[in-house]
Amino acid sequence: MVSQLVKTVASAEGRLTILQDISLNVKQGEALVISGESGSGKTTLLGLMAGLDSADSGEVTLLGKTLSDKTQEQRAAVRQGQVGFVFQSFHLVSGATALHNVMLPLELSGQPAALATAEQALHRVGLEHRLYTPVELLSGGEQQRVAIARAWAVRPRILFADEPTGNLDTHTGAQIIDLLFELRDQADSSLILVTHEQRLAQRGDRQLVMAQGRIAETS
Repeated sequence: MVSQLVKTVASAEGRLTILQDISLNVKQGEALVISGESGSGKTTLLGLMAGLDSADSGEVTLLGKTLSDKTQEQRAAVRQGQVGFVFQSFHLVSGATALHNVMLPLELSGQPAALATAEQALHRVGLEHRLYTPVELLSGGEQQRVAIARAWAVRPRILFADEPTGNLDTHTGAQIIDLLFELRDQADSSLILVTHEQRLAQRGDRQLVMAQGRIAETS
């Protein structure tokens, strides 16, 4: 999936290396957890694996397709309907209901029965009583459940999650962790998570620890 990946950014001192010579593979259905201290490169790696950004050198293969020769629009086409995302800050449409937030990507991708699919996804995450509630009136845990429902509604082959419990209290975060792995098991999707929380890292099938832009440890 990732081979000899290098990523640099411009800084006042010149080019700063964010990732150096990263190679890894993710199996179908595997839950891979990427952890490490702030600035270790873990979120940058996630973005490159998902095709949200491009590397300086090396190769990323997503769903059997190489990304280095593709434009941003072409990378988005590879992800469409097959990749889901869950972010720490939820990234929901303010002013819209929970149902509309889940329906939106389904409608944009032209999937049939968007309403029924969105309703079913929200039922699966325990929000059947919140379908028509504007998302800004939901608790943090409920908003993250909407985000998870939105990600899983397209029945993705891969779900990327960046600090999915970062803005939640311990109890709610534990519920979200359970939900992510429950849905992963039901769908047999690959789950790739970035986290600094050890309780989440321990739930993965495999853990990578990042340090100074390199893979420092695997378990």
